[in-house]
Amino acid sequence: MQSQIQPHDLDKAKSIINSIDLLYSQKVVGQNQMKETLLCGLLAGGHILIESVPGLAKTTAASALAHSISGSFKRIQCTPDLMPNDIVGTQIYNFNTSQLTTQLGPVHANIVLLDEINRSSAKTQSAMLEAMQERQTTIGGKDYKLPEPFMVLATQNPIEEEGTYILPEAQLDRFLLKAIIDYPNKEQETEVLSRVVSGVQNQQISGSPISLEGIVFLIKLTRKVYISQNIYNYIINIVDATRPKLNQESSLSLKVRVGASPRGSIAFAVCSQALALLRGRDYVIPEDIQDLKYSVLRHRLVRTFDALADQISPESIIDDIFKEIAVP
Repeated sequence: MQSQIQPHDLDKAKSIINSIDLLYSQKVVGQNQMKETLLCGLLAGGHILIESVPGLAKTTAASALAHSISGSFKRIQCTPDLMPNDIVGTQIYNFNTSQLTTQLGPVHANIVLLDEINRSSAKTQSAMLEAMQERQTTIGGKDYKLPEPFMVLATQNPIEEEGTYILPEAQLDRFLLKAIIDYPNKEQETEVLSRVVSGVQNQQISGSPISLEGIVFLIKLTRKVYISQNIYNYIINIVDATRPKLNQESSLSLKVRVGASPRGSIAFAVCSQALALLRGRDYVIPEDIQDLKYSVLRHRLVRTFDALADQISPESIIDDIFKEIAVP
């Protein structure tokens, strides 16, 4: 195995990641899975869909990450009357100069939080697709590049359905990862209460944030993390196993109507590289793929009506698939 990463670069990456962790933990208690998912998305250059009930520090986590990396942060509260121009920007007529001036929207930031994305209309949701995929917006026929790094964190509330617009499968597939955040344990919640009552939670993050140049260094280094041919085969076998075969009845075809697209394979590859780097390695191991299985696949499996009626979760289907695939 030939690594493309020099030892001193790996040491530098570890130092940057530890610094981000220290800064981030000043605002967020526990939620290690969410922290790892956010950093994976950032280093892999993708976007993340976060699902949880209200009050589990989604906004706090996004803001803390942005402040940890010297990045700009914008929060967009999605509502049914939110228009595309409210997100990407618009042109305003200046009476003094008799010219149109462009006002960029809040999507022009390093980290953008779309709070309750499923409350915005389909037209507004589609306005984000160009920004997420092409890394640019178009205003008045002119393209405006988004800053680097750029990451969208979209949240949705699973317990409220009234006044929401379900995200179509094509748009879900654009998200690199989908994280489901659970409640903190008792010790973590006690720490949250202590910080809030003492006023610590409202204090500014102490310490120097990581420069954006440092984050770009990590992103470029992530691309050099080694993936063996055996790992590539493992990824392909997993993703292929999610796809029901035509004219072939199986237990999977009774549960899954549409499996993961090649975006699923890409997500496994780039996110496993990011996860390996976060864990101090310059190579990917099968455990990295296994730890990513839910966040990569849960939003890419379209379940059948029978599976939905029987309340079969995507996670249980994913577990069954992984049991059938040989580990390299």
